[in-house]
Amino acid sequence: MKASDLFVAQLKEEGVEYVFGLPGEENLDLLESLRNSDIKLIITRHEQAAAFMAAAYGRLTGKAGVCFSTLGPGATNLVTGVAQAQLTGAPLISISGQKALIDNWQARFQLVDVVRMMEPLCKKAVTISDPGMIPTVLRNAFKHAEAERPGAVHIELPEDVAGEDTDAVVQKRSETSIPSPDPKAIETAAGMIREAKNPLIIVSSGANRKAVTEELEDFANRTGIYVVHTQMGKGVVPDDCPYSLFATGIHARDYVNCGIDGADLIITVGYDIVEYPPYLWNGKLDKKIVNIDFVESVPDRYFNPAVEVIGDISSSVRQLAAKVPEKREFPVFENTRTFIEEKINSPVKKSYPPIPQEVVKSVREVLGREDIISLDNGIYKLWFSRLYRAYAPNTVLLDNALATMGAGFSAGLVAKLLHPERRILAVCGDGGFIMNCQELETAVRYGIPLVVLILNDNAFGFIKWKQKKMRFEDFALDYGNPFSLNKLVVIECPIDYSVNYETFSIELGNLVCKF
Repeated sequence: MKASDLFVAQLKEEGVEYVFGLPGEENLDLLESLRNSDIKLIITRHEQAAAFMAAAYGRLTGKAGVCFSTLGPGATNLVTGVAQAQLTGAPLISISGQKALIDNWQARFQLVDVVRMMEPLCKKAVTISDPGMIPTVLRNAFKHAEAERPGAVHIELPEDVAGEDTDAVVQKRSETSIPSPDPKAIETAAGMIREAKNPLIIVSSGANRKAVTEELEDFANRTGIYVVHTQMGKGVVPDDCPYSLFATGIHARDYVNCGIDGADLIITVGYDIVEYPPYLWNGKLDKKIVNIDFVESVPDRYFNPAVEVIGDISSSVRQLAAKVPEKREFPVFENTRTFIEEKINSPVKKSYPPIPQEVVKSVREVLGREDIISLDNGIYKLWFSRLYRAYAPNTVLLDNALATMGAGFSAGLVAKLLHPERRILAVCGDGGFIMNCQELETAVRYGIPLVVLILNDNAFGFIKWKQKKMRFEDFALDYGNPFSLNKLVVIECPIDYSVNYETFSIELGNLVCKF
């Protein structure tokens, strides 16, 4: 069998449905093998978008998304998307071509050590030097990428290896189950929860899965313990559950901190310090911590759990619920929820251009419970995180780990590709959208009817706010935009960000919790 055919056959064995990428001459064998398979090939206009799309696929399905590029500049263009997948915990396999290992007549033309470049960004990076390695290398790559905590793996396939013949055969995929938690850890954690005066849950991206949603909502309803979501945890517990304290927003004191301040025990679920720094909720080192996760935590000065319940999160939460039978009332959290609800429901000033609160309110009114918003990175992400009600897991797609601009549009395309029956809205700032706006052509070519909302302030609005907060002169953050409206997919909405400084710097800077 030709090596590239074996490569694609192994991808098929791993359950790959889509491959996102941009080919070059060094991976034409792979391209031909994909043509002869039933894997759907999505050719993007830029490799970065391909990696963003593969990462979004991984987050939405739990299966590794696959992207590919040619060598040199194609591979370097993958880097930002690969780093995003690694930091956000999205399973991803990136593949790059490379010059021939033997008889490379092109010398150093376009030659970059891609494997060494990718190693610091991935769980694993490897080159295939023998076609017989293909099945095991790919099996190992998918196992690493999808294992808790998920992340990125890079594979380099040189052009001469791809064109060789091999007697190797496809290696069958094996499924592994996540072990149940240690009963002793469950007992210790349950005891701490029972003894705590004001226990509070912080749920993050690692728990943003349907099975966890069911168990955690049941846990909250049975115990009366409230739940705070990080930005990437939005939707794990529906916001119309009376025990949801909605979500964190800005990396500073916010409305939700009125509740967090009153907690003496924090129960972290699927938490990663990259997403919401523990200093923000444990800066005084005055809170005991129980950590519930699939894998052990990464130590931090402000995150030192007294006990870790490691194993299947759904099973852990279910077992804890059985050992915390008494439902209690927690006035500090109840008052915090009322306070935040008043903020979310407060009348919004009608204006043109609209202010962010009006945009968030309008979007929430037109989308259903299972519909999806995909947020790029900009100041609007904070407004949506704080004010947008979420009702189901993975219905708010955003990146608060690498927090890269340009990813939201690509993620929205994949969400619509996977869920054509749902309404999908990609919300982008003008700065982020222009970084990958070429993928409008990709959407048209593949008939992906995504709606894109561009919030246009002709500037890098987030950085302008921070510049003003630091008392610096307004400098270098304004620009013009060459937008051409496409009535089928694009809505451009001017936005008035004058409230950013008033809200984030003045109001929250002087926030006093009266309960």
